[in-house]
Amino acid sequence: MAETVIETRNLTKIYRDFWGRKKVRALNSLSLDVHKGEVFGLLGPNGSGKTTTLKLLLGLLFPSEGSISILGRSASDVEKNERIGYLPEESYLYRFLNANETLDFYGRLFNISAAERRDRAEELIKMVGLQDARRRQLKEYSKGMTRRIGLAQALINNPDLVMLDEPTSGLDPIGTREMKDLILKLKDQGKTVVMCSHLLADVQDVCDRIAILYSGELKVEGRVDDLLKSREQTQLLTSTLDESALDEIKQVLRKHNAELLQVDQPTTNLEELFLRIVHESETRPGHRVTTPETEPQKAVVEAGSK
Repeated sequence: MAETVIETRNLTKIYRDFWGRKKVRALNSLSLDVHKGEVFGLLGPNGSGKTTTLKLLLGLLFPSEGSISILGRSASDVEKNERIGYLPEESYLYRFLNANETLDFYGRLFNISAAERRDRAEELIKMVGLQDARRRQLKEYSKGMTRRIGLAQALINNPDLVMLDEPTSGLDPIGTREMKDLILKLKDQGKTVVMCSHLLADVQDVCDRIAILYSGELKVEGRVDDLLKSREQTQLLTSTLDESALDEIKQVLRKHNAELLQVDQPTTNLEELFLRIVHESETRPGHRVTTPETEPQKAVVEAGSK
């Protein structure tokens, strides 16, 4: 069994008005386990309790009921934050500092030595791809650049646990892909990542396990592959088939009480197509990008049980 980094039991948060009356139940009896080295996604529509959960884990809010264990400590133990990196949905950064000064400032908050701060800043600025903008003030940064320097700031203390709130919010497709690549790189480094998002494609691309929240309640939890797998159909990927081969396949399927539901050609998704066109346009300026017709064709056969 993998080491448990985060454990919540019956975690509940009720917001109250000035008079102490119940105003809204933002989280209701949430029980979760997050394991070391995985990317865990908190998924749900706006107002489902994702950000509230993160703030409870960080100790920025106090639970109304339930318990939290994070990195073997209570959420109220501030010393645990030395091992945590946090990227909020809106990064709170000083606009008149540049990238180097920003990382140096936050490094000082963790009592990191000057030499280590310089080394970490150099490594992180390169990691997030801001080498050419390291001397520019943050007020001149685009939304994508701001998210990247925000991620670098969250990693300045080399944390074991990284919490990301809507990390791809406001990014274009290229910036989104770069952010997802950075999250996967953190996983490769052995870090545990917890990310909140309402963008399904982002979560599907990077998360090992997910929990879906709705109105503060946990609706489903599990591995992404298991949750997306259809139990009612079987898909076979083959080279292109002629009519006689399809007739034979149909006969075999009928013998096993199954029917042929669909025969078509596999497609890519819009994100992959867009990024491929951008990449090819960069490597071959002036050339129009066309869909390669000469690649070997493949057919997808979907069969369903009767």
